[in-house]
Amino acid sequence: MSGSPSAPADAAAGPASTAHESLPRAARRQVGALARALVTPSYPATPLFARSPRRWVRRVPYGVAMILIAILLPVSAQVLTSEYGVGGGVATLFGVAQSTPLLLSVTRPLQAWWIVLLSDIVCALTVLGATDPDRQVWPWPPAALIGYLFLLLALALREPPRTLVAVWLVTGVAGVALGVAFPERSNGSNVVLFVFSGVVLLVVGALRERGDARRRLAEQETISEAERARRTLLEERARIARELHDVVAHHMSVITVQADSAPYRIGGLPAEAEREFSTIAATARQSLAEMRRLLGVLRSAETRGERTPQPGLRQVPQLVEATVRAGIPTTLTVAEDVAGLEPLPPAVGLSAYRIVQEALANVVRHAPGAATRVSVSAVPAVPAVSAEDRSALTVLVVNGPPAGTPTRPVETSGTGHGLVGMAERVRLVGGTLDTGPLPDGGFRVAARLPLTDLEQREETDPS
Repeated sequence: MSGSPSAPADAAAGPASTAHESLPRAARRQVGALARALVTPSYPATPLFARSPRRWVRRVPYGVAMILIAILLPVSAQVLTSEYGVGGGVATLFGVAQSTPLLLSVTRPLQAWWIVLLSDIVCALTVLGATDPDRQVWPWPPAALIGYLFLLLALALREPPRTLVAVWLVTGVAGVALGVAFPERSNGSNVVLFVFSGVVLLVVGALRERGDARRRLAEQETISEAERARRTLLEERARIARELHDVVAHHMSVITVQADSAPYRIGGLPAEAEREFSTIAATARQSLAEMRRLLGVLRSAETRGERTPQPGLRQVPQLVEATVRAGIPTTLTVAEDVAGLEPLPPAVGLSAYRIVQEALANVVRHAPGAATRVSVSAVPAVPAVSAEDRSALTVLVVNGPPAGTPTRPVETSGTGHGLVGMAERVRLVGGTLDTGPLPDGGFRVAARLPLTDLEQREETDPS
């Protein structure tokens, strides 16, 4: 009984003990993290500047490394031989060990750093027996110092900040240890390397972090833009679905009424036929209820239900009149053959109205005062589906370049999604949309809306 309450208390004390740990314990933990960073190189071992789209930029690190090796190797061997009295073979070996890892640093800078550091320490211990110590730089010869700084530059471009701090501290500890062990030989090069290595690691590391932050920000902006476009498309599709609810609900209501009244309108029906009509009416009512529930899912919390009939092609003249009153010279042309297409399918009429509405709203927003022409005509369907259906509705809105001073937008209740909404409405009825700027600075919107029912088109073209 007494042991059970202590278990949660111990579990809760875990994070608290870490947060309130003693100073020596925290120091040991930090030292352990730095030691692990020194033996844990970044993965994967991709070359420096591998993400650059330019080929010559990706080859720059290799070129710089080869140039440094070609310069530092003979210089280091010559200096060790002439100034420090080291044998030619040993001096060449030290030159190779201190310079050739620069080529490895292009892909694995941490491993190259270990090789160069150990080579520099062994070289410093080897030249202790030089004849004239006052004229020689010790413990780090000039060529080794220069190569080491370039190696740290590659390291700062690749490894995380914790690793850079660990490398800097090890560099300082190695220099201090050699200076304390041989104070009569040390002449300050250990301090010079410690200071310059800190500057290189700090500056290059900060610049790399800044570049990574900018790249991540650009990637996030790209993702946000893609998500914004996707959200806009989904919102427009939901809006179109809500508008088409009235059209579908009307057809379902007609089916329900016809099925319910069939036994009264048609005398002498068998009992099986009456039951069949009753089943059709019940199914239609159930489908209508499901449609209402679907509409509730598509409607957001701030969206209010539509209480007015959905507009169609007959309301297009009202749009044009409102645009003219706003100061936009607009003309409407309705071809005579359009009258023969009546009654239009509700989805086609609604799509035509919304396309004209959004096109005129864009003229008001982006080309105030531009002369605009709206035309509606019927053209032969391509391909023709049947002899009874050989036409499609074409809606064309063309405006010239902006003229005059900006005016207040007259259209404030459009879809708000511009060309995305137009494309979705045209896709809904199986039509085509052509939009784009004109050479004179105007803009053109051309939509072709087939009048063939979707089911009939699918039977004719199964693909």
